[in-house]
Amino acid sequence: MEHPDIPRVGNGERRENTMSLDAIPYKPPRPSAFVPRVALVGCGAVAPRHLEACRALGFPVLALCDVDEAKARRLRDQFFPEAAVFSDYRRMLRACDAEIIDVATPPEGRALIIEDALCGGRHVLSQKPFVTDLDRGLQLVELAESMGLKLAVNQNARWAPHFSWARHAVERGLIGDVISARFVVHWDYRSTPSSFRGSRDWILFEYGIHWFDLARMFMGGDQAVQVFASTARGSAPADMPDLLAQAVITYPAGQASIGLNGAARVGADDYTVITGVQGMIVSRGPDKNHQQVIAYLEKGTVSPQLEGDWNTFGFQGTLGELAVAIEEDRKHYGGARQNLESLALCFAAVQSSLTGRPCEPWSVRRLPL
Repeated sequence: MEHPDIPRVGNGERRENTMSLDAIPYKPPRPSAFVPRVALVGCGAVAPRHLEACRALGFPVLALCDVDEAKARRLRDQFFPEAAVFSDYRRMLRACDAEIIDVATPPEGRALIIEDALCGGRHVLSQKPFVTDLDRGLQLVELAESMGLKLAVNQNARWAPHFSWARHAVERGLIGDVISARFVVHWDYRSTPSSFRGSRDWILFEYGIHWFDLARMFMGGDQAVQVFASTARGSAPADMPDLLAQAVITYPAGQASIGLNGAARVGADDYTVITGVQGMIVSRGPDKNHQQVIAYLEKGTVSPQLEGDWNTFGFQGTLGELAVAIEEDRKHYGGARQNLESLALCFAAVQSSLTGRPCEPWSVRRLPL
């Protein structure tokens, strides 16, 4: 399945490098004049990062909503004291004229909030993972398109400085057609705030969706042939999900692999290798916010000095890109339609981990229970 809302960057189209490496635009985009008003639904653990992004971009937040109104009030007082507070998102939609509704609730029940926001004529930024049902997600995409509205997904890893720089470099043909993308992360899951710890499939679904989305992005949007994945406990206590996961995604002319190890008790390592027919981009560091990027080219190596980190640029990037797309009335990078491709990889991986057999993307329409 092909989508026109992103540029193809490998395996089928070769692009020439038309920009100096110093000018690769990896930083979060900002609209030139449009200042969207935002309303936030869901004031849980990830909400402060959304609000910090709004504040950094200069986008006013008119309202905050959570079923636990006290949570909304605490964040309102901390970030946007003039904002209204609601415990019912429907009341908020009726009372608030924000152009963008930022939906940061858990996946369960989020689809109805998105639908109501779109029916109310609002653009929507959905927290990831987008949906737990591909067909429901497609309904939302088609609803947004029929109403001329933008529906984006907060896949914030795309705007982490090292991933954003690598993506733009690949799009400009720096390393030629991409044939391989490999991601390996070692960290101590116990350091993850308890409010971010999720379901049985946390490592492949709630966290892993970042890497499936990145794999699809770097592999140029080609349709994957199959996904093979497995998980293991990794000495996890009974109250924790599996802490080890690996997935191999096979493409017609390439391969992507993901290794996630949340059982690293001493030390940490996070690295990415993107291999093209004309070069390689390597990014490595102790964690997602501290990375050194090196591009290995036929003429030598290049190591850009990047600013920012995942937690700041990631959230500013998804929101800023949506605002620019609204301002310019164009298709937007990070749209929900293309994100369904990433979810199809993720669902196939979860199914494979449960059955022990390879699985074809799009053959699993719902997140396996």
